[in-house]
Amino acid sequence: MKKMLSAALALAVALGLLAGCSGAPASSAASVSGAPAVSSSAAAGSAAPESTGTPAAERTAFRIASLKGPTTMGLVKLMDEADKGEARHDYEVTMYGAADEIAPQLIKGDIDVALVPCNLAGVLYNKTGGAVEVAAVNTLGVLYVVTTGDDITSVADLAGKTIYTTGKGTTPEYVLNYVLTQNGLTPGEDVTIEYMSEATEVLAAMQASSGYPVAMLPQPYVTTAQMQMEGLKVALDMTEEWDKVSPDSALVTGVVVARKEFVEQNEAAFNEFLEDYKASTEFVNANVDEAAALVAGYEIVPKEPIAQKALPECNITFISGADMKAKVSGYLKVLYDQNTEAVGGTLPDDAFYYGA
Repeated sequence: MKKMLSAALALAVALGLLAGCSGAPASSAASVSGAPAVSSSAAAGSAAPESTGTPAAERTAFRIASLKGPTTMGLVKLMDEADKGEARHDYEVTMYGAADEIAPQLIKGDIDVALVPCNLAGVLYNKTGGAVEVAAVNTLGVLYVVTTGDDITSVADLAGKTIYTTGKGTTPEYVLNYVLTQNGLTPGEDVTIEYMSEATEVLAAMQASSGYPVAMLPQPYVTTAQMQMEGLKVALDMTEEWDKVSPDSALVTGVVVARKEFVEQNEAAFNEFLEDYKASTEFVNANVDEAAALVAGYEIVPKEPIAQKALPECNITFISGADMKAKVSGYLKVLYDQNTEAVGGTLPDDAFYYGA
């Protein structure tokens, strides 16, 4: 187990800044209330989609970890219900700044459910010998190419440009390289890519550049940057560009994973959690103003106006079953073809996909 934990930790550290799910430093961890190591738990009774409102399962405690960013934004309604004592299970949610804080706890059994980057789910499945499984897609693509100019309307227009971005050796790099190559551009030759450690560094580089600088950023940092840099606009939605060149897969940012042992011991309760989480994502998408207040209140973004503008662009969703399997497996296959270690060395088999 020690060897397994070390291997997973090494990969998780390398994969910490995945597709903008987390923009906070790796050392920052916050509970739903924003205070370190303090979590929220729920008491009894709210209904969920396709539910009678009466729990079919015995009341169960869930230790849930999520990443600060879009993957947690879809969870805020459930977090609010937990704080108010209105949920039908004991949902204890802790929010973290980076994936490398979550991975070892999931491996050790200190966490039951985690909202993590998609490829990290594949890494964990391989490194634990199948001890985790993926249950749902919770966030699709959140990456956008931004610029202050008007000359980028297609990927081909990136030829000769310098792109500032984050995520060297992680999903942002894989996504950018894949989209560029599928459009006939060679990264490092036709397009210069400068990687920064944080989104704030990308913004600083753009502000210091002359002409019309170009960057690839995730939401909600796109919105934050637009509020700080006059004339900054979205030129390309990388989710749309991915779909153009890979119609048989999907650009998947975040997923819900769980320890297989926990699911097997609490399957009815776990299914109710998935119903409740789906209801939370639907609420967030349908009630942006109220959701934005919750997002800011839980300090996922600094200000409510940023959350209001960013939420519709964060591609928050809930996809399970066969559709989830098709999207996740297609996405992991694209990453695997670029770098086998991006998914843990081997594509996960069918046992990885819960309910599919």
